[in-house]
Amino acid sequence: MKVNWLEKMMLCMILLFFLGLFGFIAMFFSLFSEDTKFYSLFIIIVTGVLAVFIIWRIFIPVRARVFNRSLAAFFVLAALSAGVYEIREAYISSIPTVSEQDFNLEEYRPYRENTKAVKLDEPSVLKLEGDLPKLDGATALYPLYAAFAQAVYPDKQYDQFDSEVMASTTPEAYKNLIEGNVDIIFVAGPSEQQLEEAKSKGVELKLTPIGREAFVFFVNAANPVKGLTTEQIQSIYGGKMTNWQEVGGRNEEIRAFQRPENSGSQTMLEKIMAYKKIMTPPQDDVVGGMGGIIERTSNYKNYSNAIGYSFLFFATEMVNNGNIRLLEINGVMPEKRTIVNKEYPFAAEFYAVTAGSKNPNVPHLIEWILSEQGQSLVEKTGYTPVAATR
Repeated sequence: MKVNWLEKMMLCMILLFFLGLFGFIAMFFSLFSEDTKFYSLFIIIVTGVLAVFIIWRIFIPVRARVFNRSLAAFFVLAALSAGVYEIREAYISSIPTVSEQDFNLEEYRPYRENTKAVKLDEPSVLKLEGDLPKLDGATALYPLYAAFAQAVYPDKQYDQFDSEVMASTTPEAYKNLIEGNVDIIFVAGPSEQQLEEAKSKGVELKLTPIGREAFVFFVNAANPVKGLTTEQIQSIYGGKMTNWQEVGGRNEEIRAFQRPENSGSQTMLEKIMAYKKIMTPPQDDVVGGMGGIIERTSNYKNYSNAIGYSFLFFATEMVNNGNIRLLEINGVMPEKRTIVNKEYPFAAEFYAVTAGSKNPNVPHLIEWILSEQGQSLVEKTGYTPVAATR
């Protein structure tokens, strides 16, 4: 009997060793998956349960039929769990999104054949051939400053990532300006952090208003809520209002998406919150892999219970997603008329921002942008000229 018990112990240890080795290998490969969190837990549970089955089979007398059926039932349950998870992930991935990757900025590149960048009806009074100011800016404003460059700069290729007309995000544009890598950026106003960064490096930001735009909130088109008040927006993004039923909607949890810190739209939300604390934003899971930990910020997926925000031109022209609906704010719909007459409460100026560039053509270009020709491109692109609101 003692020998038999020792044989069982040895067999159990060998099987558990190989099971643990299999689990380790499976965990290693799960690190390369975007679904690391789910599959890591899945592997731990499956390995643990199989270990129990091994111990059960070796040390506890049981009919083979009962054991085999139990083991088969477990494998079926595990397969169903993985299948349901994959189906859910596939469904979520299929939902349309409103994000900065839902359109092709290349379509607005200056001098590109069939470019979407608008053109002047007459030759520009300003033409630059040399000392071209290097431009950068917010994604949503690229169509506008691409149009400026197309009117004033010479006809050549302007690479979005390395040329005199680059297309970056607001945080990267401010960083490039503060570090002296570009001469003018076209963005919404800076965040407190961006102002502090500029101050710490002895850089003074000069903001020249060149147009106005509405900051808009949107929901899924199937959401019955048509509008919100400023106070309700503050309550939602402060985490105090959590159910759509509280504002006349369905009994659903409010999924309030946010944008990355220091982006133009997140900075605008901070101003709307009027120094009220913003709740921690929902984020995709942190993904671990060979390249390190990658933090993926949330897209504005059109869940029926979601709310997101952006700027009017970006949401209605550049993305133009028919699955979302803009919300009235304080009973006012965001549109050009309500921007001009200042009825819409969340309209703000956007700027040509400089930081002491020594390029001699910087003041000439900004002066031209504020001229009748430059402002006409602001309007033709889809924004509101700054002069129209004065």
